[in-house]
Amino acid sequence: MQELICQFIRPDLLILVPVLFLIGNWLKKSTIRDYKIPFILGTIAIILSNIYILLTINIFSIREILLGLFAGFCQGILIAGASVFLKQLKIQSNKNYK
Repeated sequence: MQELICQFIRPDLLILVPVLFLIGNWLKKSTIRDYKIPFILGTIAIILSNIYILLTINIFSIREILLGLFAGFCQGILIAGASVFLKQLKIQSNKNYK
């Protein structure tokens, strides 16, 4: 699974997975309803991914800006998914199976 994640998520953006995991834990303890948490994490991941990608690419045309935004959107979705997956692994490992 780790190889699959690393194959699609840029290595320099992998740091966002544990960051979002911690933000998700904080949101879980807040008064925010559970069904909203994945949407909030997804939005944060997309915004941070877009900021990073747009700051690290050479922008010479509108096409490159749009490609950067698309890459940032895709990376954000993958990062948020990996973070929620990590949370589910933690939840499932804590369950007692008979």
